[in-house]
Amino acid sequence: MKAAKLQTGDEIRIVSPSRSLSMISEANRALAVERLEQMGFKVSFGQNVSESDKFISSSIASRVEDLHDAFRDPQVKGILTTIGGFNANQLLRHLDYSIIAANPKRLCGYSDITALSNAIYAQTGLITYTGPHFSTFGMRHGNEYTAEYFQQLMMQADPILVEPSGAWSDDPWYLDQEKRVFDPNVGPYSIIEGEAHGTLIGGNLCTLNLLQGTEFMPNLAGAVLFLEDDYESSPATFDRDLQSLIHQPGFGQVRGIVIGRFQRESHMTKELLTQIIATKQELQRIPVIADVDFGHTTPMITFPVGGQAVLKASQDKVRLTISE
Repeated sequence: MKAAKLQTGDEIRIVSPSRSLSMISEANRALAVERLEQMGFKVSFGQNVSESDKFISSSIASRVEDLHDAFRDPQVKGILTTIGGFNANQLLRHLDYSIIAANPKRLCGYSDITALSNAIYAQTGLITYTGPHFSTFGMRHGNEYTAEYFQQLMMQADPILVEPSGAWSDDPWYLDQEKRVFDPNVGPYSIIEGEAHGTLIGGNLCTLNLLQGTEFMPNLAGAVLFLEDDYESSPATFDRDLQSLIHQPGFGQVRGIVIGRFQRESHMTKELLTQIIATKQELQRIPVIADVDFGHTTPMITFPVGGQAVLKASQDKVRLTISE
């Protein structure tokens, strides 16, 4: 099941299932609204988006209320999360999935939102989206690629060939919008060659793993997994988190793995990642690529959880196509 494509004039509702809008500066909020309006959208906010507690979040009841309201409202066609955090999985047993299934909308966010997007897909079959938060659109420079892929997937019908961005950044852009550091992007590389076609599942690895053993974990059989992690991950923790996912039911039928770009502070390198993958006997039968433009660096693609991915990986070329 998928929601209708967004169109010019559609309303996008901003909700805060993890951290609060209160942590986003007024200037960055205004710029994010301006960017979305330039794309042709109307922007509205959930009633409780700025509520904030000692965890810079809000009550479960407030967050669930805003999500239910966004799905129920017939004027709302898309839903963007404010930002990530640590506690979206608190909501999973409080959501009324019948409301979501009866009112399909395009929900998009990343990082901690991985728990929410994959749970909704598992419970309802509704395709959700891993991509920019509302706050991401508050970035003044270097965000064109992010906006382009967001618009392509949300507004256009054709399959999308994922091309690498020209440059990427891992700087704290929200602290100083004019002091930015960009590096040339050499593009993705193959760790294990091969071809795969399957259902796209995944997002932030350590957050996806929070769903293990629950009714909120999607079926991994027939999947092409998209996996990434942030600066809190290290080569050792990524290794064990990946191993934990490999132990899940259905992993024997996984068809391929696409790994996003690591943040510098994780200290992951091509050599270390290649070594980690080489230790996993279960992965030697499927294609594995890395350094695709998604994760906690910018810019990023938007991809459909529950959509389709086609991967062709050789030593000198990577071809990745995504579609709904």
